[in-house]
Amino acid sequence: MALWLAVAVAAGFAVTNGLHDAANAIAALVATRTATPAAALALATVFNVLGPLLVGAAVADTVAGIVQVGPSATVEVLGAALTAAVLWNLLTWRLGLPSSSGHALVGGLVGAALLEGGAAAVNWGGFDGLRPVGVIGVLVALAVSPLAGLVAGGAADRAGRRATRRATRRIGGPIRAGLWGTSAALAFSHGANDAAKSVGIIASLLVAGGEIADLGATPVWVTLASAIALTLGTALGGWTIVYTIGRRIFRIRPLDGVASSGGSAAVILGASLLGAPVSTTQVVASSVVGTGLGRHRVHRIRWTAVAGVGAAWLVTLPVCALGAVALTPLWRWLAG
Repeated sequence: MALWLAVAVAAGFAVTNGLHDAANAIAALVATRTATPAAALALATVFNVLGPLLVGAAVADTVAGIVQVGPSATVEVLGAALTAAVLWNLLTWRLGLPSSSGHALVGGLVGAALLEGGAAAVNWGGFDGLRPVGVIGVLVALAVSPLAGLVAGGAADRAGRRATRRATRRIGGPIRAGLWGTSAALAFSHGANDAAKSVGIIASLLVAGGEIADLGATPVWVTLASAIALTLGTALGGWTIVYTIGRRIFRIRPLDGVASSGGSAAVILGASLLGAPVSTTQVVASSVVGTGLGRHRVHRIRWTAVAGVGAAWLVTLPVCALGAVALTPLWRWLAG
């Protein structure tokens, strides 16, 4: 019973991840009124599913390797970590803060694993070539990716402005068409990265419960369910995050949206191919800021909104670690 309850909570994590991160994938499309929410959601659904199916399991393998506990303790550790991450995601969503689901999950995993087996229960890791391994590798990827998003957004915005500096108003149609394309690419890369986080956790649970032999035998239904759950989160209420990304940082225009979503997609897809779990929220928000800086519109950026987002990122890891510690006894009882 505890095994399948933990699987259900993992699906719930994917939904709350969607409240945050899937919404980011279509924020520019909706905020610029290039697409209706229904059309944008349909786009996100298709490409969130295609991402993890076509890119592979590199991110899932990285996430699954963060904790090193025996099969008997896996359910309680993962269950506590997931529950803490879900509760934090719901709280930050309610406040309209684009928090990082990746940070929430890593914090929860580390807190529960430390309580269960001490430092030896955590794979601290580092890097295997360019591929991140364990907690250190994942945290480095999470720290570097917002900077990459900032640079990518600024560079894409400058390139876009140069390409359109002599354009007439007729360029508006092609720009909006381009925004559809870059939003699709962002949804694809998001599915490849964030759906894979839930896939890795569910696969670990299934291995611990004896349902599958190893991570390589993960059923296709796990990938499909995780990807669909991301989009379900947006449909259930991800629009507060859309507003924060598209309006509160600064009011983006279609060309800004092409630059920010295109730059973000490139960063996230590259990370997914390397097996690096990153935060779509962080990358997209940083890319939007980079777009604003690229146009020398520092005064138009609402830095109070940026500070709120940054504060949420900083406290997510310790809060979720402590939350998982507090929830571990409950999951021990459920698994006992």
